[in-house]
Amino acid sequence: MDKQDLYELMDRFSRSGLQRLRLEDGGFTLELEKPAPVVAVPAAQAAPAAAPAAAPAAPAEEPAGEFVRAPLVGTFYAAPAPDAAPYVAVGDRVAKGQTLCLIEAMKTMNEIPAPCDLVVEEILAENGALLAFDAPILRYRHG
Repeated sequence: MDKQDLYELMDRFSRSGLQRLRLEDGGFTLELEKPAPVVAVPAAQAAPAAAPAAAPAAPAEEPAGEFVRAPLVGTFYAAPAPDAAPYVAVGDRVAKGQTLCLIEAMKTMNEIPAPCDLVVEEILAENGALLAFDAPILRYRHG
């Protein structure tokens, strides 16, 4: 493995949804690990340490409108390549079947097409984020 391969592997790891990677090749071992994501909780929502168990929190409200949702679990990519422009931006008019984004699952890039002619109102997924099945990707209105 030369330096260029190593740099490319490190770059792909940093953009992936993986938290840890270990590679062994002969006498060479490489371990990469990302810090655990930190979830900020506003002070008003933080429960006191001595408080009894509270009821489960209600799921966050989704904004009104229609959504393109993730048809599979995978990593969201807004553009076809790291240095390329995103497929769509807020305010874009998109034709039915036009590619909106990519979702990478099991090393396969899956194009997500527009379900109808639409106008993008909001992009809800962050580039490189891991999406759950049926997670909202973008909000749109018919156009």
